[in-house]
Amino acid sequence: MSVVHGHHGTFAGAEHWAKRLDDPTRDAWQLPDEVLRALNLEPTMTVADVGAGTGYFAVRLARAIPNGKVIATDTEPDMVRYLEARAEREQLQNLRVALATTTSLGLPANGVDAIVIVHVWHHLDKRTAYARQLAAALRGHGRLFIVDFSPSAQTGPPQHMRTSPETVAAELAEAGFSVSASPIALPDQYIVEAQLP
Repeated sequence: MSVVHGHHGTFAGAEHWAKRLDDPTRDAWQLPDEVLRALNLEPTMTVADVGAGTGYFAVRLARAIPNGKVIATDTEPDMVRYLEARAEREQLQNLRVALATTTSLGLPANGVDAIVIVHVWHHLDKRTAYARQLAAALRGHGRLFIVDFSPSAQTGPPQHMRTSPETVAAELAEAGFSVSASPIALPDQYIVEAQLP
């Protein structure tokens, strides 16, 4: 799912959204290098970026693990089209793009070592059930990382849309994950790390 704060509609017109989602000023508050450090990536991992949008993190992941594989998913066909063209344009042969649906993640069963979901969790319905689907895509001892806006963040979605890290942790634990807070601190966001036992 593509996410823009306060926006609940179609994300067709990916070129338009790319101006916002990939705005270079995003780096200052997103701190993508710190997020990648939290993932503790290994060179040959298979990593999924769920709700990848125009590829802000997907392309960074692909560059970080050139001998690995990145699967970027989104529910918006135009985002998938855009990201496929971006992967080709930026010559990222290890980046694959898949269309997700309301009933399918677009990920292979037991097919990924890690999943990262950035600014999407607070938009999801039935999050515990969704977490169980994510668990099915992870290989044994695979890890899941939820990055979202903290309740006190100066940027992000309206307050009523935010989900606390404690709520996320409880939802993941209910889905069978072992949950911990990431040691990587971000000013306006939290990272919840979950692992299959």
